[in-house]
Amino acid sequence: MKAARKPRVVIPAILPVIIALTLPLAATAEDPGACFMVTSSGRTVNLGKLCGVSQPNSRIFRVPIKRRSAKTPVIDVTFNGNQVFEMILDTGASGTLITQEMAKALNLKPSGILNASIADGSQIELKTGVVKTIAVNGLIANNIEVAIAPKADIGLLGHDFFENYDVKILEKQVEFHRR
Repeated sequence: MKAARKPRVVIPAILPVIIALTLPLAATAEDPGACFMVTSSGRTVNLGKLCGVSQPNSRIFRVPIKRRSAKTPVIDVTFNGNQVFEMILDTGASGTLITQEMAKALNLKPSGILNASIADGSQIELKTGVVKTIAVNGLIANNIEVAIAPKADIGLLGHDFFENYDVKILEKQVEFHRR
């Protein structure tokens, strides 16, 4: 008696080529951003919320609150790409106001005059100058005319900077949501 013979399966040589052609030609990697960790299993975990860091191409820019002045957030603001100053995030100010000391540090030459109404309703005259860039954690505005306050202790970041964003003030951070 003859043993039953198993049928032989032959995979045509063309099959690996067909499989290769149906697979994507290039793999794409997602940029995890500046704040992430890799678990022991190799999975990347985004820690942007914990770090207060905005992710690339995000519609939300998160900024840590350093402290508060009269319950109003104080955040770090970068001018001209290299000088950082604490400023009050003033959602009631139409424009940005810098101190005389900030203007000196930025070597900002006054180029105009602004008549402004202040909170008590009175009118004041302020010198103005143009700052090349104002940035907050990835959110950048170019060529902003700022008012220079001769007696202020801290600057005010106003709507001219964040006018295209909805602002959400949380306990420890501010979120700028792109419209």
